[in-house]
Amino acid sequence: MVRQFASARRPWSGRLTLSPSQTIIVGFMTIILVGAVLLSLPIASESGAPTPFLTALFTATSATCVTGLVVVDTADHFSTFGELVILVLIQLGGFGYMTSWALLALVLGWRIGLRERIILTEAQNLYDLGGVVRFTRRLILMALIVEASGAALLTLRWVGEEPLGRALYLGVFHSISAFNNAGFDLMGGFRSLTAYAGDPVVSMTIAGLIILGGLGFAVLFDLRSRRLTLHSKTVLLATGMLIGTGTALIALFEFANPDTLGALPVPARLLAAFFQAVTPRTGGFSTVEIRSMAEPTLVLIAALMFIGASPGGTGGGIKTTTFMAPLAVILGTIRGTGEPVMFGRRIMAQNINKALTISFVSLAFVFAMSVMLAAIERVEFLPALFEITSGFGTVGLSTGLTPHLSPWGRIIVMLTVFSGRVGLLTVAFGLTRRHRPPRVRHPEDRLYIG
Repeated sequence: MVRQFASARRPWSGRLTLSPSQTIIVGFMTIILVGAVLLSLPIASESGAPTPFLTALFTATSATCVTGLVVVDTADHFSTFGELVILVLIQLGGFGYMTSWALLALVLGWRIGLRERIILTEAQNLYDLGGVVRFTRRLILMALIVEASGAALLTLRWVGEEPLGRALYLGVFHSISAFNNAGFDLMGGFRSLTAYAGDPVVSMTIAGLIILGGLGFAVLFDLRSRRLTLHSKTVLLATGMLIGTGTALIALFEFANPDTLGALPVPARLLAAFFQAVTPRTGGFSTVEIRSMAEPTLVLIAALMFIGASPGGTGGGIKTTTFMAPLAVILGTIRGTGEPVMFGRRIMAQNINKALTISFVSLAFVFAMSVMLAAIERVEFLPALFEITSGFGTVGLSTGLTPHLSPWGRIIVMLTVFSGRVGLLTVAFGLTRRHRPPRVRHPEDRLYIG
């Protein structure tokens, strides 16, 4: 029997036999299955009829993995009960399985044992056990404060259009969805936030929540203390570069497109371009029609989705630091130093190796799943690549392919979404035995490159 938390108040304390990676995988799967059962109930649908289990499972997977890809529109298909189930799944998925259990343990006064601290450390991308429980408390508190602030701003914006209760509900739902980079909305008709393309309050609030959620809690704590580590500096640099470059290129590619930015006034075009550069990081909301964008824009957004957010946050993708580490290697090679240096600090070799592993394994995984989806659904490669990258990056942007997927297509996307949220290395470690470090150090030799 799997022991979640050691406590003197609980008589069961069976021996934990799962590795940290396996515990995280099983935890996410459990949340998804419970959510799927709840969403399949008649009370969860607007019509009062049971939702097909595969549809409920797809929605629960997307919500728990904070992705936002949907096969039925959330507002049109699900009742208030179903929407609240989705909202809870988003919050649990954004926190992560072990952080959610830690929250429960803190509320109920359970003691968090050594094994649970080890799993928390791995789940939150920390390097040591020291202060992991304190870090978790601060993480939960900060998340709730940011979500409450976003909800207040959105409620004030929508209170002029909706009754107070409805405006508050919309504000809370979209604030939690945005901060957790989930991309679920309640606008109906698969429209996302296209009605607010030129609205600075909605666009900037949602974009701000996406950015804060995607930076990672360690960076947010550093910003608060004004003591930036190498990690925080790298994350902020990468985030600024990707958003700035994305905004400029999207504005360039779509400025005259009458089906996207071209239909808006010039200030609204720039705002929409900025929003569409932020949302692949991995928010999933959109203020313009994704399916109407030009192919170069779709390729650019796919690249941004693949990179995604930053470690320790609520977003997905290979992460900004994984993207920046190989760049440091490239720059060091070009300069002739051979050292990956950023901000006057040399990046550890194990970090470089891990970044390269994640990058190449993820690229191969996304390509393979895209080929499979294109073959099964008989669609062109770019729409399939866009949908798979959106799922892997836990983004939720779609060209309109997802609602029309066959059962096998949905299974492929679900597997992609789950792997993207949990992490390919976590999945690999969970499915295989970790080998002990080798006792023999092999001699070096030359390999001709280039």
